[in-house]
Amino acid sequence: MITKEQFDREIDLIIVNAVREDVGDGDHSSLACIPVSAQGKAKLLVKDRGIIAGVEFARKVFNHVDESLGIEVLIEDGQQVEQGDIVFYVEGSSQSILKAERLVLNAMQRMSAIATKTQKYVKLLEGTGAGILDTRKTTPGIRALEKWAVKIGGGQNHRFALYDMIMLKDNHIDFSGGITSAIAKTRKYLEERGKDLKIIVEARNLEEVEEILQCDGVYRILLDNFNFTDTTTAVKRIAGKCQTESSGGINESTIRKYAECGVDYISSGALTHSVYNMDLSLKAVNG
Repeated sequence: MITKEQFDREIDLIIVNAVREDVGDGDHSSLACIPVSAQGKAKLLVKDRGIIAGVEFARKVFNHVDESLGIEVLIEDGQQVEQGDIVFYVEGSSQSILKAERLVLNAMQRMSAIATKTQKYVKLLEGTGAGILDTRKTTPGIRALEKWAVKIGGGQNHRFALYDMIMLKDNHIDFSGGITSAIAKTRKYLEERGKDLKIIVEARNLEEVEEILQCDGVYRILLDNFNFTDTTTAVKRIAGKCQTESSGGINESTIRKYAECGVDYISSGALTHSVYNMDLSLKAVNG
């Protein structure tokens, strides 16, 4: 997994690029009608219900745009919110508040939707011992935000990208000449380069599970598109020799039954690629 320093660097890059994209050579709407000296106050208003996420990111955005902006947080990341709740107040330069407004809203609306969906899945898994993982099925350029939101919602992060974990999927296996060959080549590659990366191998059927178990050095077996019966059989056969993960078409109606098969994790791309943004707005406070 990536380090905190790497993650923080990703967040900083997102902010810099997003402000560049949105502001360009200036927020001319604000520059045209609001004096530089004007001071204002705004509130982050909830118009929906769910789990709020992105409060800490908003702090970072406001600080990047204008270090003098003051933020009073009333509701922290991970808390349940209802329509009409006020998450925070931001006060200072009116121009600065408006410059940061859209980036804060876009990020928090999406992050809150992801956190809300993740928590729903977490609750569906309660008592099973299985954890919920995200995937790399994220929006290009803002993966760090979406994976951050999954953690706020109570889920766990899978690998961040292609560089922090080895994941041998069907195409890797087929292109390299089979499971045994792919694992052997991977272990040699890591040894020669002095890299310590965990190896996950995808199995498409029980026969492939058996072949993977004959190889050393596998951290987790990914049971891809297995039915309930085969998942249970695979878990019993693996018997704790490595971790197990179910994936592929798992939804709210099937996730608990897969967890009850005994897998350690269930991964779901739907946490990040199939959500509806939470309705939030940043409103000026007068007086």
